[in-house]
Amino acid sequence: MAGIGFELNRLAQKDNLSGVVAALFHSAFATAGPWLFTVIALAVITYLYGEGTQVPADAKILVGYGTNYNLELLHFRGIIVYNFSFTLVLSAPIFMVMTRYLADQIHVKDVTAAPAVLFETLFLTFLFNLPVGIFFYFIYFDLPLELRLVAFANMFLIASTWLLAVFLTALKDYVAITWAFVVGLSLAIAISYFVADDYHATGMLVGFNIGLAVIVFWLSARILAEYPYKLTPNFSLKPYFKRYWELMLIGFFYNGAIWIDKWIMWFAPEATLLMPSKMRFYPDYDSAMYLAYLAMVPSFAVFVFNVETQFFNHYRRFYHQILEHASLAQIRKLHKRITLSVTEGTRNLILIQGAICMVAILLAPQIFEALNIFFLQLGMFRLGVLGVFFHALLLFGTIILQYFDCRKSIMWVYAYFFFSNAIFTLIVMLFYGFQWYGYGYFMSSLTSFILGAIVLFNHLRELQYHSFITNNNSVKSHIETTATKRHEEVWH
Repeated sequence: MAGIGFELNRLAQKDNLSGVVAALFHSAFATAGPWLFTVIALAVITYLYGEGTQVPADAKILVGYGTNYNLELLHFRGIIVYNFSFTLVLSAPIFMVMTRYLADQIHVKDVTAAPAVLFETLFLTFLFNLPVGIFFYFIYFDLPLELRLVAFANMFLIASTWLLAVFLTALKDYVAITWAFVVGLSLAIAISYFVADDYHATGMLVGFNIGLAVIVFWLSARILAEYPYKLTPNFSLKPYFKRYWELMLIGFFYNGAIWIDKWIMWFAPEATLLMPSKMRFYPDYDSAMYLAYLAMVPSFAVFVFNVETQFFNHYRRFYHQILEHASLAQIRKLHKRITLSVTEGTRNLILIQGAICMVAILLAPQIFEALNIFFLQLGMFRLGVLGVFFHALLLFGTIILQYFDCRKSIMWVYAYFFFSNAIFTLIVMLFYGFQWYGYGYFMSSLTSFILGAIVLFNHLRELQYHSFITNNNSVKSHIETTATKRHEEVWH
């Protein structure tokens, strides 16, 4: 699944700065396209309307619909945020398992089932999101019918982008991926801007949906061109959900951890409730955290086309030599190289992410002034950036652990990330108040990173043992058979 990383690495190897810049640019859209699309579109639309979404600090309940332009824009933003968060958490268990399936098929050089699996998982994703969409837009929220329908469609378009993003890392045509997001983003912003005055929130959301639809159909066409096989029913993915149940929980816990603090903060004393729609959110906290997350994109782009590709080469050589019955001395030498690769990659990412976060924190006032953002968000943004520093390192470490198939270890690390973020955020909200908002996410990211780093480097230290014993299917089956016999002897 690191295919696009190697293509971008070749682009970055050109003897000029433009190659590196182009690799970073394309890598950003290939790895974080849906996130970038949503954050940039919301930021630009909000900026175009200036004061439109700046909620006064003492405004807890905003009443009105259809007559107040500010409320129209807030409803538009609220719907996007709700759909973005809930579709990600609900779709993650599916696309994590599908990622493993697709990686296995690429490994054995048999991707004939890829188109069928794409549409099967799209159907499953829609099925998972359907109850939530019905509850929000046809039961709980009090919205005009046309806005309900457009919001409902938006939920499924966003859910589709999460699934399509899985295939993007296996594609080699990074230019097509970038163009899809650039064209879709431009259309979303332009149409939303021109129809807002006449059609309000519904019109803006229709424009946003058109941009999303362009991306979905463009990427779908590119994926089907990459895998030009018949769409015959295929159920080979079904056993993967039982075999790799840990991946489902990994997807849920990790993406839930990203959003759990925002969901909790929607009930903070300073949060906003829109009436009569009953839509609840906290614009200051949400915006500060979304902006902070952008600090992760450059280092993630570097990770994909540089760090991961270098690690993968050492990883592949290590296991290839084991399969070729290399001597113990050779295996130990390769073990040292793979450990050194991870250590050097971590050091480089700490430097890159640290520099980005430092610049973001120091220049935060200038950034806020340029983007016309409330300075009330400044403290939350800075704590969010500090949290993103450790969050990014945690993510990179667990991606490396995925290569070693440490599913249960990753699952427990992300479970801790999820629950600690919820607990720390609740403590901050209930007992410390506004000045400390964002500290819960920061503490959760910091402690989760420490836990993840311990797991990663412990596994690397014992890599030879894990390669020959714990990840050896023949040894595992022998141990399981022996344990079963002993169990039977005890009971008989």
